[in-house]
Amino acid sequence: MTDRRLLDEQIAYYRARAAEYDATSQPPGDPLAEHAAVIRAELAALALQGRVIELAAGTGQWTGLLATTADELVVTDASPEMLALNRKKVGERPHVRYEVRDAFSLEAEDPYDVAFLGFFLSHVPRSRFAAFWGLLEGVLRPDGRAVFVDEGRHDLWREDWEDEAAGVVRRRLDDGTAHRAVKILWEPDALATALRELGWDASVRTEGPFYWGTGSPPR
Repeated sequence: MTDRRLLDEQIAYYRARAAEYDATSQPPGDPLAEHAAVIRAELAALALQGRVIELAAGTGQWTGLLATTADELVVTDASPEMLALNRKKVGERPHVRYEVRDAFSLEAEDPYDVAFLGFFLSHVPRSRFAAFWGLLEGVLRPDGRAVFVDEGRHDLWREDWEDEAAGVVRRRLDDGTAHRAVKILWEPDALATALRELGWDASVRTEGPFYWGTGSPPR
């Protein structure tokens, strides 16, 4: 079974989950809120300007923050259902454009200053890691950068692993249907090393169960 089939299942899962995503994406009482607030403050301090693309933007957890500083923001997701909720949450803004686009099928166009990945890197299979960062390199300006936030290993909840070594999980929706998705829980130091081995100038920081960082493409 190819990883393309798994990625298509992942897209189908998030399309089906869109309506319940905001209600189910945080644990009861949200013990992560304090850590998320710290990361949001750090990202706000970066003041990401210029032409920005947000990959797999979902319902808009980060879109409003990006829109406050970007000169142009292209918000993408493979799920039109997610983007519809995102647009409703963020509101119509003249410098924000929405596009249904698969992050694994990025094509060269006018280059971007920033590519932002909010809780998406963990959904990139290890088998596609190098190729995916090659795609990012292809859409960024030579002096551009990737900025990412994601989840590391923690004990707040447990995944239902189908194959933990391969990073494949099973997820169940409120209607009882089961779906497969990718979940790679990177150790921050290992992620930084992997990016540097690909030629990226990368920095990765931790904040509670999360990590976030930046990477500049090979020169």
